[in-house]
Amino acid sequence: MATKLSVNINKIATLRNARGGNIPNLLTFALDCERYGAQGITVHPRPDERHVRYKDVEDLKPLLTTEFNVEGNPKEKKFMDLVMKIKPAQVTLVPDALGQITSNHGWNTVTHKDYLKDIISQFKDAGIRTSIFVDADIKMLEGAKETNTDRIELYTESYAKQYPSNKEKAIHPFIIAANKALQLNLGINAGHDLNLQNLHYFSKHIPGLEEVSIGHALISDAIYFGIENAIQLYLRQLKNS
Repeated sequence: MATKLSVNINKIATLRNARGGNIPNLLTFALDCERYGAQGITVHPRPDERHVRYKDVEDLKPLLTTEFNVEGNPKEKKFMDLVMKIKPAQVTLVPDALGQITSNHGWNTVTHKDYLKDIISQFKDAGIRTSIFVDADIKMLEGAKETNTDRIELYTESYAKQYPSNKEKAIHPFIIAANKALQLNLGINAGHDLNLQNLHYFSKHIPGLEEVSIGHALISDAIYFGIENAIQLYLRQLKNS
C-alpha cells in the first residue's frame, strides 16, 4: 500500500495572517489540495494562533473529504477541547513549548508514559486515532507502545539534515526504529523537513510507512511549480518507492 501524503497547510495560514483579511483563503486551499491528490490535510494550531487558528480547524472539519490530522500539545486545554469537539480522523501529539517556532524533538514516552496513556485513552474513547511524535529511539518506541497509541510519527529532522552528506547513515536509525515499531504493532507516520530531494529515499527504505505529513517544503515548492504540480511531484516520490 502506497504511503499517504498529508499536506500541512500552516504556511498558507501564516501568509494569510501577514496581511490580515482572507487572502489566500485557507479553506479553499485545503480543498484544492484534496482535489489535486493530497490524501490528507494536517494543521497544527498553536496557542498564539500565529498561523492556523482554532476557528480555522472548526471550519475545515465539515468540508474535508480526506483524512484530517490535527497536531498539537495536549497540555493545552484549548487544544484538548478543540480535538474532542471536532473529532478529526487523527490527532498527533507533539511536545511543543509555548512560542516554539517549530517542532524540534519527540516525546520522552518513558517519563510521560502515564500522562500520555491517560490523554490517549480519552481520544480513543472518542473514536479518534492517536499518533505520538517521537525520535528514532528504541526506548521511546517501547514507551509509546505502553501508552496504547495507535501510531507513532517519526521526527525526521536528523535524517533530512544528514541526508546530503551520507544518506545511508542518515536513514539507518529510522530503519531500525521502523522495524521495531512494526514488531510492536504500531502504525508508522513520519514528518519534518522531508522534501523532494530526500522523500523517495526515505519512503523506499522505511518498512510499513503509512503516512508522511509535509508542509514547509511542499508549500515552498508550490511557489515555483504551483500547488497542483507540487502535490503531484511529492506523490510521485511516494508511488515510486
